[in-house]
Amino acid sequence: MPIIINLDQVLTDRNMKSKELAEIVGITEANLSILKSGKAKAVRFSTLEAICKALDCQPGDILAFSSPDPSHGGERN
Repeated sequence: MPIIINLDQVLTDRNMKSKELAEIVGITEANLSILKSGKAKAVRFSTLEAICKALDCQPGDILAFSSPDPSHGGERN
């Protein structure tokens, strides 16, 4: 998947537990886990905004894009 989720690293840097973030943001720990694992199909901007506010970070601190390598069968747009 070309979108990389760095949420675990940001949580570690902020000395915050997933449970605490989920409570602050107003989502379940299960939904936060899905997001952290990269299995989420989408994320609402309101959720992303709440996460960034809670962690005092920018969306780019949490999300990164990695282009697939075309030599390994990945598509490029």
